[in-house]
Amino acid sequence: MSQSEGSPTGEPQASDPREEMQDAASLAPRSLWHDRNFLTMWGGQSLSQFGAQLTELAIPVLAVLVLGATEFEVGVLTAAGLAAFLVVGLPAGAWIDRLRKRHVMIWADGVRVLALAVIPTLWAFDMLEMWHLYAVALVVGVATVFFDVSYQSLIPSLVPPPQIAEANGKLESTHQLAGVAGPAAGGWLIGVLGAPLAIAGTAITYLASFFALLRTRDFEQPRDPADHAPILHEIGEGLRWVFGNHLLRRIVATTGVSNLFNTISFTMLPIFLLRELGLSPASMGVIFALGAVGGLLGAIATPHIVRKIGEARAIPVGAIAFSVVAMGLPIAAMIPQFAFALLVVQGFIGSFTVLLYNITQVTFRQRITPPRLLGRMNASVRFVVWGVMPIAALVAGMLGESLGVLATMWIGAIGQLFSALFVVIGPFWRMRELPTTTTTS
Repeated sequence: MSQSEGSPTGEPQASDPREEMQDAASLAPRSLWHDRNFLTMWGGQSLSQFGAQLTELAIPVLAVLVLGATEFEVGVLTAAGLAAFLVVGLPAGAWIDRLRKRHVMIWADGVRVLALAVIPTLWAFDMLEMWHLYAVALVVGVATVFFDVSYQSLIPSLVPPPQIAEANGKLESTHQLAGVAGPAAGGWLIGVLGAPLAIAGTAITYLASFFALLRTRDFEQPRDPADHAPILHEIGEGLRWVFGNHLLRRIVATTGVSNLFNTISFTMLPIFLLRELGLSPASMGVIFALGAVGGLLGAIATPHIVRKIGEARAIPVGAIAFSVVAMGLPIAAMIPQFAFALLVVQGFIGSFTVLLYNITQVTFRQRITPPRLLGRMNASVRFVVWGVMPIAALVAGMLGESLGVLATMWIGAIGQLFSALFVVIGPFWRMRELPTTTTTS
């Protein structure tokens, strides 16, 4: 599969790393298992993904069980962690396209280490309050915006074009493997050490990612300053690129609607599991871990499924499955004696099909986007599909207090049923493979 080329900057030299990338691509590509440079970056990201899973479990447990957070306070906490995608997501993409993306990731990791270290420090001095969690979540969220947009834009400058899909698959596999080990280990660590010290463990894994990125070599060339336009113009260019592509428009719509209603459900999930169903943090961690096994298998199986049914059809198939299976969350409250088993099955199928959908559509986006637009493309997509999430979290908090947690879970699940329509009704079924070059309408 080919990748669109951006405008070159500067005069090409014999040692230009882009030529090394092209030379590598011209050979029969070996597995990335033989690419020490990719393995260095991958190893650091594997540790940080594991750490992120610890915090994803530890912070809501800390808020609900230690600080006694209400439904609305849990909504505000979730919104604080996601607000940056709505507030700074678009300008971040324009700034990142002017910078070396690996360098942005290094700085973002450093900020996250320092911010997360605040929580166990305040806890040790018995000074921790909810507003501290809001502030840390906001700072970590801003750093994560810059990290994640750079992360999704880095792969094409790290491996040859034929290996982009393999790289995405490996990164998603370890993300899901972290989802298996992280929550289970997090539940155990929270029980033994307490939630604040489990958060300190996340800071250590981000530090490992920081040093791994320092040792990674990328092939990216900074954009020529003459190619820089005013920020608003560059933001508009990224938005026009995404929404000028009729396939990307549908993918963004499905992902955005799914995230909107999934966040309504997920925001109430800690209260639903810990208070409504009476599960322990360890049981909550086991549910997340066993569910994530589905994501790991989904990442492994995606290339085989894509070969079997076609790249284009894999997107609506995945969307239908993860939107329908979301109904399992509120249904679990109707049969509490089987709730644990049902939640594990729901998480397994949901994670499997989300990975099928995500790996396929992210690879497509990376493949057709010129390198000079990668940051803005990813930021524009994230602005929509993640920007709805802080709004949804606040709505979930208000709905949880006014209607109750279970009613809020039903609203989230029913809303997700409609998310798949944008890719189910459209051209994906009529195609087998997605385009390898730009298609606009």
